[in-house]
Amino acid sequence: MHFPWPGPAFRSLSIQGPAVQNLSAAAMGALLLASASKHFRDPGFYRDVVPDYLCRQDAAPGTSQSGRDQSGGDQSSRDQSSRDQSNGGQGTAAQHPLALLSRDEWIAVSGLLELAAAVGILLPPTRKLTATALTAMFTAFLAGHVDALVRAYGPAGTSRRRKIHTVRLPLQAPLILWAWSLRRPSLPMNRRGGRA
Repeated sequence: MHFPWPGPAFRSLSIQGPAVQNLSAAAMGALLLASASKHFRDPGFYRDVVPDYLCRQDAAPGTSQSGRDQSGGDQSSRDQSSRDQSNGGQGTAAQHPLALLSRDEWIAVSGLLELAAAVGILLPPTRKLTATALTAMFTAFLAGHVDALVRAYGPAGTSRRRKIHTVRLPLQAPLILWAWSLRRPSLPMNRRGGRA
């Protein structure tokens, strides 16, 4: 139902139309740009939300794949204990098929994707495609946020991490809905203040 405003000055304040869609896209672009830059300035902020099963387990610097230090010393006990901790005590089990990148590489890739999305969402010709991709990306990020929340409430979790991830997970829902809303083309306003 449409309620007409009592004059031309108020009609220009209507919260509809392409101007609002462009403003919403600009706000999303600014948020993505800020987030992308944080990926590179402070990657530690994102380390917890990259699930372990996505992370390739590289040999420690200075060691070969056999666990021997390049200088000849045996590093296997230290490497084994660090792998046990990072794999949740599973030892040197086979890596997950999705473990293509290291944790830091995943953070950098997601930062680059957010940077590209910040540009794409601002351009009307690419907005629908970018908004669809963002919706999928934010939905995929749910897995990382759920994994981080589970680990925060696990034996190695801390009170601080519990608070952070308890807040971070529900914030994904408005981001997903916001990105999805940017898929809709904005309809021009007719002269009477309604949708054309």
